Amino acid sequence: MVKVNYGITIVKGENMKIDFEKEEHNIAKVAIEIPAKDGLDAYNKAIKNYSQHINVPGFRRGKAPRNIVERQVGKERIISEALETLLPSAFQQVISENKLEVLMQPRINDYEFEVGKDIKVNATIELKPEVTLKNYKGMTVDVEEYEIPKDAFDKSLQNLLEQSAKLELVVDRKTKADDVIVFDFDGYVNGEKIEHGDAKNYTMDLANSSFIPGFAEQLVDKALDTDFDVNVTFPENYHEAKLAGQPAVFKCKIHEIKEKVLPELTDEFAQKVGPFKTVDELKADIQSYLDKQKEASDKKNFEKAIMDKLHDEVEVDIHDAMIERESDSLLEEYKQKLRSQGFTWEQAIEAQGLDNIMKTIKEDAVFRIKNSLIIDKISREENITVDQESITAKMDSLSAMYQMDRETFAKYMFQNPGMINNISQQILNEKVIGFLAENNTAKYSKPKKAKVKTEKEEKPAKASKSKTKKAES
Repeated sequence: MVKVNYGITIVKGENMKIDFEKEEHNIAKVAIEIPAKDGLDAYNKAIKNYSQHINVPGFRRGKAPRNIVERQVGKERIISEALETLLPSAFQQVISENKLEVLMQPRINDYEFEVGKDIKVNATIELKPEVTLKNYKGMTVDVEEYEIPKDAFDKSLQNLLEQSAKLELVVDRKTKADDVIVFDFDGYVNGEKIEHGDAKNYTMDLANSSFIPGFAEQLVDKALDTDFDVNVTFPENYHEAKLAGQPAVFKCKIHEIKEKVLPELTDEFAQKVGPFKTVDELKADIQSYLDKQKEASDKKNFEKAIMDKLHDEVEVDIHDAMIERESDSLLEEYKQKLRSQGFTWEQAIEAQGLDNIMKTIKEDAVFRIKNSLIIDKISREENITVDQESITAKMDSLSAMYQMDRETFAKYMFQNPGMINNISQQILNEKVIGFLAENNTAKYSKPKKAKVKTEKEEKPAKASKSKTKKAES
């Protein structure tokens, strides 16, 4: 084994000489000298190969003279094929002798190939960054504790009642914010009718509307069978460019008002919504769900805090080329996500600015690279591997999630090798993060300031899916 320490090491093989120099930023420079005889043999072999695949008038295949094959094929193409025969063993020798972890195929910078003379090749090899972690076990990590919202229990219970609510027609009052209405609407922008912007007898739950912001609110305190206008502005990031940011007028008329009548919270109600005998059992299940949600959130916050700490302390030199490749991959993922949501790349640039998008993507690329390197480093240090049993269990879980039988799902996966690699990496991530959680300690503390509620937190918790018939997961 040849030890490399940012210096030059000369590796002598039987037929060639190799000068190997490891530089900064995980780049290695390699100078290869191949004896003239080996070069001639490879060159003649390439000529013979070409002669067997081209038609030369007056000669059978494989029998054309060397000078004619050279003239018809071109010396550069022949030299290229000869190098493709010679160089793999040279590069493999460098890699094995120096125990290198290579990220990409070696890149040929320049070469001198003249038949009858020693061949000289200069190449660059991009190496996997070396990772230094001072510590990753026995740490005490500060973690912000998840707090169950004070009104979460009441909202959960109220949500179950609303799921079982009955709708009763009312004719003696105007609409209220929690009514369900049936109405007609017809939308216009700049006096022009909006394509697909109209409907007849459309049903809307005013308390849970997904229409343009401000639309449902203007349907409150309105009487039956009267014409009125709703004035709104389409969001700046609306998926239809010609409507984005545009003021609109919707002409509306309400035909029906339905009031939600909630059931009473009784033992009978509890028995209808799940395997409960009493209201107390239902309430206990809701509280159990909230407690499990807190436990899962605390665990997730702990795991994130560990990885954040390792990201802050890791020492690693990431080459620009590695960041560029990861950024390109993330950019393509981002564009695909935009397309799936009905947006264009041009709309995203207009809304966020190209510089802001690319800055975020680059930051995400660096984070993802660091994360991968940290996971890989710890898995090697602790001999954490992915076995077939883990892969089978994960595939069973995914097939159930996608509601596919095991054989069909397995066939689909093996037709997409990249997905198998992704599953293996996901399993490795989970194992390493589980190892870190077991070998470090969380020091929980109350949130320092009020957190902005996520969409998930805003929604009231439901009774456990496994028990409650109408509850959502």
